[in-house]
Amino acid sequence: MHEQLTTRQNRKTSFNLLVTTSVNVSLYEFHYINENKNWTEAQQYCRENHTDLATVTNMKDMKRLINISAGGQREAWIGLYYQTDGTRKWHWSDPGLEFNENETNWNQGEPNDKTGWQNCGIIWKSLKWGDLSCNDPRYFLYRNSSKKYHLIQERKTWTEAQSYCREKHTDLISGTKQLQDEEVKKETSSVGDDTYILIGLFREKWRWSDGSSFSFRNWTKLFDNQPEYRGQCAMTVFGDGVRWKNENCDGRKPFICYDGEMF
Repeated sequence: MHEQLTTRQNRKTSFNLLVTTSVNVSLYEFHYINENKNWTEAQQYCRENHTDLATVTNMKDMKRLINISAGGQREAWIGLYYQTDGTRKWHWSDPGLEFNENETNWNQGEPNDKTGWQNCGIIWKSLKWGDLSCNDPRYFLYRNSSKKYHLIQERKTWTEAQSYCREKHTDLISGTKQLQDEEVKKETSSVGDDTYILIGLFREKWRWSDGSSFSFRNWTKLFDNQPEYRGQCAMTVFGDGVRWKNENCDGRKPFICYDGEMF
C-alpha cells in the first residue's frame, strides 16, 4: 500500500491558483499527471478523475504551471485542440476581453479573407479594421501597464508582435474601447493612410476541451496560424518560456488536468 501511494504521489503534482477575468473569478487546481497518454486518453482520464484537461486563461496561469512539472519533463498536453469541422472565430489577444460581433469597426469590404487565410486584424490610421495574413510582418500597437498606447514601427509577424508586447509591456491593443481611444489616433497620425498596423485581433478553429471560450493563446513564435491543423492538439513546453506547440494528438506524453468551478 505504501509503495502504491508513493507511486501515485510521484505521478501527480497539484497546484492551486486564483484565476480572474473581467467577468469571472475561478478557483482552479491544476494536476500534472506524469503518465504518457495520447490527447484523447488524457482527456478521458481528466474527465473521469478531475474536471477536464487544463484550460489556461492568462499569462499568470502559464507562469505558475512551471511549478507543477515533475521529473524534468519538458512538455505536457493541455485542453486545446483543433476543431477541424468548426468555424473560425474572432478573438482578442487580451484574455480579459471577449469579441462581440455587434461591436466592430470594419472598413468597407472587410474582413475579406482575400487569400483564404487572413486570420489576423489590422487597422489603418483611420482606425478602420481589416484582416491580413498573420505571417505578414507589419508595424503594431500595444498598450502598456499605464494604459498608454505605443506604435512600434518595426515589422513583425502577428505572433512575434504579440510575444514582444507580452514580454515587454502588456499585450497588443485589444477591444473596441481601446481602439476608439483618441490617443490611438494621435499615436498613428505619423504613418501613411495605407499603412497596415497589427492589433490584437485573430481568428482560428482552436477550442478548449471543456467548451469554455477563453481567448488566451501562448504559441511559440514559430507558430503558423494559416494551415489546417487536422488531428492536432496543443501542448505546453516547459523549456521554451512555457509556450505552446501543436502536435499530432496521437503522440504520447504527460498531461495537465484541472479541477475548478466558476463563481
